[in-house]
Amino acid sequence: MAASLPPWLPAVLGCAALWVGWSLLVGMLANHLPARYLEGVQSPGREPPQAGGPGHATGQPASRALRHFETRLAIRRWKPWIPDAGDALPGGVRKASLVGRDPRALRRLLLETRRAELVHWALWPVWMVTCLWLPPAGVLINLAFATLFNLPCLLLQRYTRLRLQLMLQRLDRLQRLERS
Repeated sequence: MAASLPPWLPAVLGCAALWVGWSLLVGMLANHLPARYLEGVQSPGREPPQAGGPGHATGQPASRALRHFETRLAIRRWKPWIPDAGDALPGGVRKASLVGRDPRALRRLLLETRRAELVHWALWPVWMVTCLWLPPAGVLINLAFATLFNLPCLLLQRYTRLRLQLMLQRLDRLQRLERS
């Protein structure tokens, strides 16, 4: 008599296949997005204040938002625990490889934060597909999984983008001072 599989195993395997498959697909598609698309992309939800953007010549609202990320969300405490999977797929870029004070590298990193944010926005809602085969408790587990694995990444991308915008603004100001 052959041992039977636990009744929950197909559901768990189905969820695992969904998450892995969707992550690979979204990641591969995102790696092929052209830079010109990422330059003009608007993130879902509320866009953080733009450093030096219209009406924010001093960058003060951006600095305030940055402090919010650091104090209320304690982002500096947990951000080292978030892995960088930017180069996990062909064509991807590891964000750590773009660190520097060169404005061109910083602008590229800014684009990569937009790419990463789009990936996590696209990954998050896939939990809804599990409604097709899971009971409500299983769907809620997938919602929790999606939130725990995507929300910190989204917050980190917004925080990093804000820091980059402020840094680019400062570098631009320094270059203008050097020219005059």
